[in-house]
Amino acid sequence: MTVLQPDLDYQKFLGEGRFMIQRCRDSGRHVFYPRVAEPVTGSTNLEWVAASGQAEVYAVTVVRQRPPAANYNIVIVDLAEGPRMMSRVDGIPPEDVKIGMAVQARVITEDGQPMVVFHPAPTRQQDQT
Repeated sequence: MTVLQPDLDYQKFLGEGRFMIQRCRDSGRHVFYPRVAEPVTGSTNLEWVAASGQAEVYAVTVVRQRPPAANYNIVIVDLAEGPRMMSRVDGIPPEDVKIGMAVQARVITEDGQPMVVFHPAPTRQQDQT
């Protein structure tokens, strides 16, 4: 009997520097967080696919800390593929992260663990320079 461990598969992909999410072969809907069955339908016909990494900030909270510790943000993003996920936005001051901001995923390693964080997506003007 094969034991499905989608969390371990997800961590393995991150360790390889790849941001992968699941898609249901029956409905075509994307699924995140990793699981053994699609929500609502219960279909177990899931496959791993590369996420585009494109997302939009849905919600943001700035965690303010006592100096000298730095403030940081916690965000929920809507992935272009449909699911939401929790992470953070790096590369700008935490207070500058806004709802509706376009962001791009990156896989980083922090404290020895691979994880997905987001950075502000380049604007069209930046793309042309």
